[in-house]
Amino acid sequence: MQSFEKWVCEVRREFHRNPELSFHEHGTQERIMSILGELGIDSRKIADTGVIAEVRGMLPGPCIAIRSDTDALAAHEVLSPRNEDYISQNPGVMHACGHDGHMAIVLGVARMIMEKQKEICGTVRFIFQPAEEIPPGGAARVIEEGGLEGVDAIIGLHIFGDVDVGQVNIRAGPLMASSNRFTVKIFGKGGHHATPDMCIDPIQIAAEFISSLKPAVSQKVNTSGHVLGFGMVDAGKQFNRSPDELELVGSFRTFDDNDIDTIEQVMITLLDSLMDSYSNDFMEGVPSYDLDVYRGYPVLFNNPLFTENACNLLQTIFNNVSAHPDPIFGAEDFAYYLREVPGMYAIIGTKNPEKGIVEVNHSSGFDIDEDVLLNGVELLYSLATDFLKNPGEYLE
Repeated sequence: MQSFEKWVCEVRREFHRNPELSFHEHGTQERIMSILGELGIDSRKIADTGVIAEVRGMLPGPCIAIRSDTDALAAHEVLSPRNEDYISQNPGVMHACGHDGHMAIVLGVARMIMEKQKEICGTVRFIFQPAEEIPPGGAARVIEEGGLEGVDAIIGLHIFGDVDVGQVNIRAGPLMASSNRFTVKIFGKGGHHATPDMCIDPIQIAAEFISSLKPAVSQKVNTSGHVLGFGMVDAGKQFNRSPDELELVGSFRTFDDNDIDTIEQVMITLLDSLMDSYSNDFMEGVPSYDLDVYRGYPVLFNNPLFTENACNLLQTIFNNVSAHPDPIFGAEDFAYYLREVPGMYAIIGTKNPEKGIVEVNHSSGFDIDEDVLLNGVELLYSLATDFLKNPGEYLE
């Protein structure tokens, strides 16, 4: 077999060449199972296009799960001097978020665990999860289908393009935000602009809603603890006519799941007030509105005790470990696993200006410094084996 470093890099490049979208990771699934088989590890399918596998040590003990996501993004990869040997062969689809690296890292951990199987006390479960990129995501499916049964703890990581290569960021408590989408439909009374007294203009109502919502939310939720924006406004077909209805779509993110309820209530209160101010006695039933708040991934909350001990361990291995990074407004369905069992999610950096690797995640020019692959393997392998030796230090 190839040297470990070369093998991990080639595994990553193979996945990078063959990206697949969420819940369409059929080829990816088959290749993961093939690689696991080559390592002597049995596996099975889960969540349609996911894979689950286990390595049991020679002695009894707890079970820790290690998760990788597997899906790619709908983006056309830009050719560069670095990626010409492994650029996406699936036009319009690319691994622009590092999931190819995640798969290679977790498979690298699986190879190392198999090589040390006789020394392992307990079980390591490997979860290759589909569809992280598109809510409701694949994590919930994995959980529903028993992917966490018998698991005592879970760990995972994410490669980030705006974090320096070699940097490891872990944080007890909220690390990543919830993601939520809202849709507002406003129903008015259409008519000619020459007779405004015969109309109730939903565009004007929406304009007030848009200008008022952010200040109203900021009075209830700390400004550093949320972001909110508007993404689409759809109304009207005629320049001199007020439309009958309007649809407005936006999103918001928070670091506290309770803030989701607060923001939704602010929206309701503001919309109710606008309906009252634009109503009149001559037009019954209008204006009115429908509000739908779709709750996406919840806040990713790292178990404090697990994270504290993980930090202590990792600071003995890596030179640059931050235990107090700012939480980030990105969202991850790994959050669902952490609602079920204790564990931790880590961020490792890949930014390296000297190699020209500076693009952020989801960019069509995104690439990784492949040195980060061995960092990721060492991080997850060290955490998994230390947990199996000392589970009491990680669990309450």
